[in-house]
Amino acid sequence: MTGKFVAYYRVSTTKQGINGLGMDAQRDAVAHYLNGGNWNLIAEFAEVESGKRDKRQEMDKAIALCRKEGATLLIAKLDRLARNAAFLLNLRDSGVDFIATDMPHADKFTVGIMALVAEKERDMIAQRTRDGLAAAKRRGIKLGNPRPAQALKVAQTASLARANAYAQNLLPVLQEIRAAHVTSLRKIAQCLNARGFKTPNQKAFKAQSVKNLAERIAVAATAPEAGMNKREHLGSQPEPANPKAAKTKPGRA
Repeated sequence: MTGKFVAYYRVSTTKQGINGLGMDAQRDAVAHYLNGGNWNLIAEFAEVESGKRDKRQEMDKAIALCRKEGATLLIAKLDRLARNAAFLLNLRDSGVDFIATDMPHADKFTVGIMALVAEKERDMIAQRTRDGLAAAKRRGIKLGNPRPAQALKVAQTASLARANAYAQNLLPVLQEIRAAHVTSLRKIAQCLNARGFKTPNQKAFKAQSVKNLAERIAVAATAPEAGMNKREHLGSQPEPANPKAAKTKPGRA
């Protein structure tokens, strides 16, 4: 294998995220495909996205670099690109040569056919889901969550936990950036973006999102201390082992 290549990796869920096994498997597939020959992997782009979404910032960057350098876009797994025909057809018409490591002989015509089949399959799945829900409703089955308030509370708690965990994972990175005497929110956001980090919503960092991140880390750092102080305060007033024994009846001094 010879020439210049730009690798593009994609996983569809945060559980398979940038540092997950799904991404490692794709990197291994690219390395295996490029094994031997005079080739140059000039860049790698990775993102976590939903298969139905057509707009992907990292893919756009990869295509732009391929155009600039005359490189070939190298995709680890073709079915990870999208289940949307329009996206694959736009990629085909972008003027960039691309190779899928799992289907190296697939050409633009093959990809176009696959995209249309994938789109049709997705539409059929959606229609079967709608038909099933309509049939259940006709049978008198009540759809939806019977306790929406409780479900909302659980969802909010889970979302908060994920955001806190994400903030704690980025704490060492923030400390490293600040150790380099980068202190302004805007500059920190630029550093995070340059290193490829995204917000929990998979967006680029801005000054406000860095501020929110720092505040979340600060709250998490003070929470255990606050809980300890509370326990110490409560512990300073011990209760008797037998509350009844601590009381004396009138006339029995």
